[in-house]
Amino acid sequence: MRLRLFPRSLAGQLSVLLIAAVLIAQVVTLVFFAESRRSAIDAAAREQVLGRIATLANLIEETPVGQRDRILGALSTSRFTYSVTPEPLVKGDVTVWPDNETRAKLDEIFGPGRQVRAEFADNDRAGVEPRPVPRGNGQGPGGRQRMKHWPPTLALSVRLADGAWLNSETLLPRPQLWAWPVVMSTFLTVIAISLVMALSVRRITKPLRELAQASDRLGRGENVPDLPERGPEEIVRATRAFNAMQARVSRFVADRTRMVAAISHDLRTPLTSLRLRAEFIDDDETRERMIATIDEMARMAEATLAFARDDAAGEASRNTDLVALIEAVSADFSDLGHDVTVEGPEHLYLSVRQVSLRRALRNLVENAIRYGLRARVRLERTATAVVIVVDDDGPGIPEDKLEEVFAPFTRLETSRNLETGGVGLGLATARSIVRAHGGELTLANRPGGGLTAAIHLPVAAET
Repeated sequence: MRLRLFPRSLAGQLSVLLIAAVLIAQVVTLVFFAESRRSAIDAAAREQVLGRIATLANLIEETPVGQRDRILGALSTSRFTYSVTPEPLVKGDVTVWPDNETRAKLDEIFGPGRQVRAEFADNDRAGVEPRPVPRGNGQGPGGRQRMKHWPPTLALSVRLADGAWLNSETLLPRPQLWAWPVVMSTFLTVIAISLVMALSVRRITKPLRELAQASDRLGRGENVPDLPERGPEEIVRATRAFNAMQARVSRFVADRTRMVAAISHDLRTPLTSLRLRAEFIDDDETRERMIATIDEMARMAEATLAFARDDAAGEASRNTDLVALIEAVSADFSDLGHDVTVEGPEHLYLSVRQVSLRRALRNLVENAIRYGLRARVRLERTATAVVIVVDDDGPGIPEDKLEEVFAPFTRLETSRNLETGGVGLGLATARSIVRAHGGELTLANRPGGGLTAAIHLPVAAET
């Protein structure tokens, strides 16, 4: 089974996409912020170092030559090294400076006219060995000892009033790119925004879930109350259209049912009158034939009226153990001496209208017994439906008539006996009941002989 990394629901997909967008935006913002923060700290550190060197240059110029080494030694640390030499540490007249800064920055700090050479590098300066902390006399080339460098490095040579050069090498602090407070702040922001978005998306998609549930229930023939019209405008319009469609369908079905029931009811009176008149016919054979025909018409009217009444009853769906329901139908026929077997799981629950489904199943089992001598009922569960299969050992039905037999009052003389008392409403009633559950009833001839009737009842839609 493949692992689904992307959720199937609309709410889940919208939440994942929005959270991913927010997370990407936060990461990009954090990267830009961290880089800007590092650049600002670098610039502040360089300016602080320049100001310190400028102050030190003024101090050294006012200090006697014999005392300069003591001052420079006291000021030197693992990150700062100072020396006064006849030659500048930074060679050349070109100032190498980051961020496109110009000579104006040096003039601003050291004052105009001061000769300053600066060299900035993110790595050790080319051609210059790493230098340790100086110890002892800091004057002269021999007085500068070597120290180990970590980038970035700022080297300065400042010309003093007596012609000597004040040299400085500074290891600038390298700020951390990912400061934990900033990372934690971004993380908490993403969580907060994700929670708000998840709740918002769930609230927006809730009407869609209700609409899907109502559509599924309506497709299974249940009475569904009007849905509340709430949510975004598009969902409100879809809900309003569903409510209007449900009302029109309900009115159409109710009108049709009332019409059929009224016709069947009204036929009873003239049929009764015809039967009474037929009793006065002297010819016995003619009288018996007319009475038989009138009785058959009366049975058809009664069956139609019963079908219409059941359709209009509006039975509520209940969670039902289909195994128990099938076994109860099987027991009814077994008690009458018929051969009926049941196969399936111990329990299988589904929301159905018990009385209606029982009637449809009885019709199928009765047909199997009547025309195939025995009935074998099998219950199966698939990923999307529950299937009730009824097999018989009868002659079957011609392939071109498999759909025709579902039409009301249809009886096939070649395969269905007219003397059984049926009026051709059994299969029509069964299919109508199954379709009212949102399912389907199909017939198929078995390769070894006999007929298979299969009821497919959909499993409730996942929400």
